[in-house]
Amino acid sequence: MYAIIATGGKQYKVSEGDVILVEKLDAAAGDDVTFDQVLAVGKDKLVVGDPLVSSASVKAKVLDQVKGKKVVVYHYKRKSGYHKKNGHRQAYTKVQIDKIEA
Repeated sequence: MYAIIATGGKQYKVSEGDVILVEKLDAAAGDDVTFDQVLAVGKDKLVVGDPLVSSASVKAKVLDQVKGKKVVVYHYKRKSGYHKKNGHRQAYTKVQIDKIEA
């Protein structure tokens, strides 16, 4: 069984036991979270929501709060001596999918 969930402006295809990185959630390691925005559920037959599948949810457990790889942002304007270097590391939450309820 799998489900397609929406969180943090992105969509993820998940199955039970999967470990995924989602946009940072306000939860500590060890907490349980529920994803209520289930767009589709598939087992033998695919059930697509309009826009969400009613009475479907995905239960997950927060494993850790992590940061992604560093992205270097470099601004440069020729002939003027303008250089600016900046970096960014996106914050993610690592979750493990426990149960898909449909």
